[in-house]
Amino acid sequence: MNSELWIQGLVAMGIGMGTVLSFLCLMIVSMHVMSAIVRKLNQIFPEAIPQPAGAKKVSTSNDEEVAVAILSAIVKR
Repeated sequence: MNSELWIQGLVAMGIGMGTVLSFLCLMIVSMHVMSAIVRKLNQIFPEAIPQPAGAKKVSTSNDEEVAVAILSAIVKR
């Protein structure tokens, strides 16, 4: 009788752990699929970056600022 109880406990544990493992695997796969879908949708429909009214177009090159920051860091040593 004691042996049957152990076997039933192990079966219940196996079923429970198998259920949790399969759910986690399914969740990981669905997250990867959703990530791929969202990535593809972002390529098709890119989000527009709002510009404030009357704002000047600022160049994205900040080489001068980087050079000044590096020079000031060297001088402050």
